[in-house]
Amino acid sequence: MDQRSEMAVTFRCPPEFEPILPPPVPAVQGLPGWFKALPQKGFSDISQTEMMTVKRCPPFIDAMSYGFLIPLVCDLKVENGEFSWDQHMPGGGAVHFPHAPIDFHDSVQAAGTPFFDEDRFIIKFNNFWTIETPPGHSLLCTHPMNRRDLPFTTITGLVDTDSYCNNMIHFPARWNDTEFNGVLPKGTPVAQCIPIKREKWVGRVKTLSPEETDRLTDAIASVGGEDGVYRREFRARKR
Repeated sequence: MDQRSEMAVTFRCPPEFEPILPPPVPAVQGLPGWFKALPQKGFSDISQTEMMTVKRCPPFIDAMSYGFLIPLVCDLKVENGEFSWDQHMPGGGAVHFPHAPIDFHDSVQAAGTPFFDEDRFIIKFNNFWTIETPPGHSLLCTHPMNRRDLPFTTITGLVDTDSYCNNMIHFPARWNDTEFNGVLPKGTPVAQCIPIKREKWVGRVKTLSPEETDRLTDAIASVGGEDGVYRREFRARKR
């Protein structure tokens, strides 16, 4: 049996939340509209020829489409720096925890980091799912890949969700766009979660052997001489 068919990330929520929570989705299902609208080629005024856009770049696409996206639980209104929302999560269940869609970290918790602003809190997107990965696997929780269009930047963390699977992981973020006034819609991805197998790695620094230099030369010529070589010959299956 293909081992990939046996690997699963399990998301669980309180029963009373299931009817209203947007579920986590495979990242490939959450590609933004701007990416879908991109042409595959564009004309370069500099080189006077058509060139491939990022829509034809497998590493760019694989980064955006790997793992799972955690969606914002409800519409979030932002007006003059104030956050508000109309939907309130149901209470009265067996588990007691904050039911607001967002929370805040005191700015002092980020003092000395690039995320620090003395007059601004670090927001926190509350998550209402526990997340469990198979033994030996952690979860890299980060900003949705290549999503500079979002008005915030989710702060990256690595969580050992094979053991820490009975509590909820929340997602701190720096709100970048201080001029933003409007609604961040329900379902907006607030984090991308990528399962990672924990292994001990060492780094080795070497020079190319003559044989490796020949292979490098061949690879440069192959990739530079024809479109789609990486995708056909080197790209590994990920789904």
